[in-house]
This record gives sequence, C-alpha cells and structure tokens, in this order.
Amino acid sequence: MPHEIGFVDDSTQLAHYAMLEKIRDFAAANGWEVLRYDDSTPNRELILKGVGYSGEEEIFVGFRTYQNADADYYNLLAGAFTGYVAGNSFDTQPGARLSGVPAHNNRIDYWLTLNPQRIAFAMKVGTPVYESCYVGKCLPYARPSQYPYPIVCAGMLVGAATTRFSDTTANHSIGYKGNSARLGLRSNDGWLNPHCYPWGNAELTGSKQLRDTGGVYPLIPIELHDNSANLWGSLDGIFYISGFNNAVENTLTIEDVGYVVIQDAGRNGFTDYYAMRLDV
Repeated sequence: MPHEIGFVDDSTQLAHYAMLEKIRDFAAANGWEVLRYDDSTPNRELILKGVGYSGEEEIFVGFRTYQNADADYYNLLAGAFTGYVAGNSFDTQPGARLSGVPAHNNRIDYWLTLNPQRIAFAMKVGTPVYESCYVGKCLPYARPSQYPYPIVCAGMLVGAATTRFSDTTANHSIGYKGNSARLGLRSNDGWLNPHCYPWGNAELTGSKQLRDTGGVYPLIPIELHDNSANLWGSLDGIFYISGFNNAVENTLTIEDVGYVVIQDAGRNGFTDYYAMRLDV
C-alpha cells in the first residue's frame, strides 16, 4: 500500500477541510470503502471501512472536523469504531473512541500512509509544530481467535478538546507516548489506555539515551502494555527513534522501505521523536 507526501492550503476551502478530503480520496483510491462523507455542515464527517490483510475483516475508522474561528483552532477528530450505523452521528458510532488532532485553516504539509488495516499521518502546521494520528489495527501478539479486533485510536488530544496547535501543555502530545486517553486500544472487554514501550524505560528514554551508531539509528517497535503482566501488541509502521543528533523530517531507508522522522508537536528532546514507515 502507498504513501503520499504533499500539502493542502486554503485556496479553495479551509485547509483542514482540504485535509479531510485528501484522506478520503487517498483512502478510497487504495482499498478503503467510504461509508460516509458529509460536507454539508461545518463539522464535516468521513467514515471508512478497511478489510485488513485477510481481505475479509471490517475495520471502522473515521475523521471529522471541528473548529472555532474566534478561538482560532481548526482541528480534526480521529475515531475508531466497533461497527457502523448509518443513522448515528460520527460521535455516537458503535464503540466510538475519539482523539483530536490540531490542524490549521492555512497551509498543512502532510505525510500520509496506509495499508489494509490502518491509516497513519503526520501534519506540519503553524509555527511549525507536528501533529500525528493513527487509526486502525495494531499488530497483536495473539491469534485472531484470541484477539479479533485490536484496534487503536491515537491522536494528540483527549477527545474533541478545544485546543489550538500552538498549545505547549502536556495535554497536547503524541498518543504514542502512551498511558493517556490520547491513545486508546480496544481489548476484548473495552477500551484501554496502554503504556507504550520504550517510553517509560529509563535505560532507553530516561536518564540514559539511545543514539546512532555510525549514523545508523535503530528503530524500536512501539509496544502496547500495561506496565505489569500484559503485552498486547505493537503499532504497525510506527517506531521509536532517538532524537540524538537527529531532526524532524529526516528520512531513512531500510531494505528499500522509507521512513520519515516526526517530532512531538513543538518538542525536540532526545525522546520526542518517532519514525513513520512510508508504505509502498
């Protein structure tokens, strides 16, 4: 499955509306079914269904816009669902889990990648800062009969928070760092806020730091766990990478597959970066 790197702007509509349309077009062209695209109201809605690597699954994800011109925020709301009901609103779809992603009414540069089971993207907005999102299945450490629907919704905010991209508080941060409502993992009995390895490991992201070896940076899978007895799986195509002598938008290639380095909003410490696989 492919990726796309580009930008949208406000030449024909507000940029966050254009970003929603871009996600729709890219997903529809690459195997995802558009169940809903409603641009008749200010809060525009997109709901998609993926079929997974088996081609027989039903993976429900979506995005809608929310904005306030007076407060100067123009955001996307990412969603993951356990089903789809045509008569329900976006926020009341079955099993809805929602996480906001600050965007912009002006130009948005984006890195958008997908495969049959998940959609991930990063956006550069504003000053600039970098916003990230992941919706769809993770890679579970269990058989499908044991764990049939390991879906993730990860954004930058808890729900549809009225937060502008310029916010510098801890409430505006990548869900990949884990153990917050910014990232939800669907277990067999409901939604969890898992920890995310290697964040939380002092040997890797605490008092000690990873770095490159001769300019080569190791990519560490981001694994979802409860900091106790349970390890559920890892994110698909999203990896921890050290920020030591590294920079946002750097690229690397491993076995002919490309990756782009993205930072956590405006943060640039050693532990504030991840690498996103650019699916091909």
